[in-house]
Amino acid sequence: MDIDNDRIDDAVLALLYLTLHDGNRAWKGYDWDVMNRLHEKGLIYDPVGKAKSVVLTQEGMAASERLFHAMFAKA
Repeated sequence: MDIDNDRIDDAVLALLYLTLHDGNRAWKGYDWDVMNRLHEKGLIYDPVGKAKSVVLTQEGMAASERLFHAMFAKA
């Protein structure tokens, strides 16, 4: 099966919106490959480290909110 990593990245970015705290931090309990791709796309800051959360960039914050509403909000 071919997997569309961009769609998976979008879903994880949308779910990061659920765990936002302290402004632009979100819990990073997702697959490391996905987190690394989000970092490479400039949507989150480097996820490597001891912290249990990751910081979303300004672009990542906007995309996270947009994707969350597009994927999970009731019509």
